[in-house]
Amino acid sequence: MSQKALPPLNWLRAFEVSARHLNFTHAAEELHLTQGAVSQQIRQLEGQLGVALFKRLPRGLGLTEEGQSYLPVVQDAISRLAVGTNEIFGQRQRRPLKVRGSLSFLHFWLAPRLEDFRRAHPQIDIRYISNLWVKELDAEDDLEIRWGSGQWAGVEAQRLTWDYLVPVCSPALMSASGLREPRDVARLPLLHVLGYEEGWGYWLKRVGAGDVDYSSGMQFDTLVSTLRMAELGLGIALARSSLVEDLLGEGRLVAPFAQRIEASESFYLVRGLGEALTPDAQAFSNWLVAMVHRQT
Repeated sequence: MSQKALPPLNWLRAFEVSARHLNFTHAAEELHLTQGAVSQQIRQLEGQLGVALFKRLPRGLGLTEEGQSYLPVVQDAISRLAVGTNEIFGQRQRRPLKVRGSLSFLHFWLAPRLEDFRRAHPQIDIRYISNLWVKELDAEDDLEIRWGSGQWAGVEAQRLTWDYLVPVCSPALMSASGLREPRDVARLPLLHVLGYEEGWGYWLKRVGAGDVDYSSGMQFDTLVSTLRMAELGLGIALARSSLVEDLLGEGRLVAPFAQRIEASESFYLVRGLGEALTPDAQAFSNWLVAMVHRQT
């Protein structure tokens, strides 16, 4: 059975307004059309649907059974379209500042500090899109926060963090496991992050425990996931120091070992090479760099 072709939106709008007023004249006033134009759109809609939607009465209009059934469907569709249009495009002149970035950096570092930026720049709205598995700066992005070496073609990169690798787990798990030295991690489920070159094998080798089997454990594609699992006591995660400062300070996680192995990669603020920043992007860039330096 073939689908009925979707009627034009202006016909559906004419139907919805006419059904609410049950009067073509009043509908025409709301739609800023002539009564004849509204009547014609209703006739065209009824012709396409193959049924009458209105009863033409001596004193006004009435809905047929088909019209009564169709009205809530049309009203819901128009309402959803209006809400979606407003949410995405809004009524304001300014466009949002588009930042593509690390989900982990947003979750653990940026989000707790964004209120400071909002107080300083209440007129700037931020649209933050995760760059998970995306390696190139999109033409529509103003800025990007990227983890890596800082050496990427076609972009300017400003270093934001100086990270070291730090194992973390929940206080309860540490108490139960009796961790004393790095090789003791073999007693615990290891939480792995896919995509990081410097994982558990690298860390264990650097701290003199390269013979420890690190092949088992749960694997995730974001550090957000591993740190959440660590918080819940499901294992021990190898974190980047800039992302766990708050969690360690709040006591939600603990760092069992004193060894601090410097990470070869860090977070960078990235922009297109030679591209001028918009005033909003420049304001965010200045704030972010100042905030990072304040933390170090």
